[in-house]
Amino acid sequence: MTAVPQERRVITAIPGPKSQELQARRNAAVAAGVGSVMPVFAARAAGGIVEDVDGNRLIDFGAGIAVTTVGVSAEAVVRHATAQLADFTHTCFMVTPYEGYVAVAEQLAELTPGDHAKKSALFNSGAEAVENAVKIARSYTKRQAVVVVDHGYHGRTNLTMALTSKNMPYKNGFGPFAPEVYRVPVAYPYRWATGPDNSGPEAARQAIEQITKQIGPENVAAIIVEPVLGEGGFIAPGKGYLPALRDFATEHGIVFVADEIQSGFCRTGQWFACEDENIVPDLITTAKGIAGGLPLAAVTGRAEIMDAAHSGGLGGTYGGNPVACAAALGAIETMKELDLPARARHIESIMKPRLAALAEKYDVIGDVRGRGAMLALELVKDRATKEPAPEATAALAKACHTAGLIVLTTGTYNNVVRFLPPLVIGDDLLNEGLDILEQAFSEI
Repeated sequence: MTAVPQERRVITAIPGPKSQELQARRNAAVAAGVGSVMPVFAARAAGGIVEDVDGNRLIDFGAGIAVTTVGVSAEAVVRHATAQLADFTHTCFMVTPYEGYVAVAEQLAELTPGDHAKKSALFNSGAEAVENAVKIARSYTKRQAVVVVDHGYHGRTNLTMALTSKNMPYKNGFGPFAPEVYRVPVAYPYRWATGPDNSGPEAARQAIEQITKQIGPENVAAIIVEPVLGEGGFIAPGKGYLPALRDFATEHGIVFVADEIQSGFCRTGQWFACEDENIVPDLITTAKGIAGGLPLAAVTGRAEIMDAAHSGGLGGTYGGNPVACAAALGAIETMKELDLPARARHIESIMKPRLAALAEKYDVIGDVRGRGAMLALELVKDRATKEPAPEATAALAKACHTAGLIVLTTGTYNNVVRFLPPLVIGDDLLNEGLDILEQAFSEI
């Protein structure tokens, strides 16, 4: 495990000279469509610190977009993956299977909500997991229509772009998209016209009415929703919305899919965000935090639904790679040993009061929201009109980056600053990062 001092250190401009040299090489060799939040190149990382090639140490409030939940280079992840590397890197589970894949599926059956019989299939990315959840649901129901919600994000493949709400940068110019995808309203408490408390039941009624009138529930294979919407702006749907959709799906034989790719694996203070309202999904998609930084994703669900696809219908050459599976077992071991759901709640107890205090001080903050270590600020030009403030959001992020704090922006309107610190970050780094954030607000 790489020893990286858990201290912020800014010794050059951001980016420094070595990062600038690498950026010039990148510009010549890497496609322009691949973006980066910060123009600094990582050299090593651990805990809550990323060290760049110039020796700057940055406080990490991004965790590789909720991937390094257990920290970068977590001891158990490195130990399990290293042992597997020494044995073999690949055989393809569809050719000669191996125990690691089975062990990950067993862990997913144990950890995901519900006490019914469950099975899993493993893939490489979140988009693959969502796409295969649709395949499984269609195979099981013999129906075609898929319902998703406004502000949702599900990936960058052709089908998952169709499922995703936001045009720029995810969909613009990349169509035509897959058919039989229908979008319904979501309960966005901060922006709900009749107030946040009404958002859940009212949005659910609107969504169910649209499905009933425009599609016909008998034609719907799956309803897919993120229990906390990630790219849409860390929106936790108003209370009652998810249970109403879950009940509607059950009543009409629709497969209810919880997309927990960003919100899963302890991130919100529970193993999975759908547990907040006791939602037991038929299928749950996971990725990001599952394997401590190695590429792995899964669809887990009711055994009879998972078994609906014919033999050979699910898979992929690299799906459930043995090294990634070993890393996942190490990550889950770490989550259990350190009780990372409790740690996420502790992070919330430190961050949320300070974010609320910032909202008291700065009118540009329209909303403070999120759960656990999945928190966000929505910035607005005017609190009365709630007009989004994307320029202020970008300026704030840049000020944080310059001071050595990695933060990410998000939201349909590009006006949300999101916080996804590794769950193993120290309280001192958390507080220092919040100090930097406060200073950045004073500057903008």
